[in-house]
Amino acid sequence: MNHRRSNTTQAARVISVVADVLAAIIGLWILMYLLDANRANGLVEFVQNVARFLAGWSHDLFTFDTAWARVVAGYGLAAVVYLVVGHMVAGRLLRRH
Repeated sequence: MNHRRSNTTQAARVISVVADVLAAIIGLWILMYLLDANRANGLVEFVQNVARFLAGWSHDLFTFDTAWARVVAGYGLAAVVYLVVGHMVAGRLLRRH
């Protein structure tokens, strides 16, 4: 039974870390966008592509007049959802066992 609890704890940690990493990637793209990072740079392009994939459902959800507000709101919403859902699932796993 102790082994089962250990596996559940590890799974919860993995879920939390994955949620944190996904949100961090999206947050990094928001920061790069706001700081006007060079989009021809390979790292910037990679982060933008990954963030766009992760936030595909929300990146153009809002129609603010200014582009920076659309990026912050659309991508920021995705980052918050990853954090909240990931940590809720991890918490539920820990409470279940």
